[in-house]
Amino acid sequence: MMSGIGMLWFDRDPKTTLAVKIERAVQHFKHKYGRVPEFCMVNQEDAKTVNMDEVAKACKLIVKPQRYVLPGHLWIGYETLSTGKAE
Repeated sequence: MMSGIGMLWFDRDPKTTLAVKIERAVQHFKHKYGRVPEFCMVNQEDAKTVNMDEVAKACKLIVKPQRYVLPGHLWIGYETLSTGKAE
């Protein structure tokens, strides 16, 4: 079973690029959780403003547009494998 650890990040500053917003979120995530995130989900409309492949390469993580992520928000995190046992 797959589960994950994630963090919601909000940055609605129109002067900041999506790549910079993601990088800031990555740095905060590393500081807070002590590890590098694997993925970042972004709003579909926000994603249309950039080349997603370039952003993913620059930030070194999987970046996916999702319709359920609100504008200006990022969902950033990593997946974990669950053994199915109660913890």
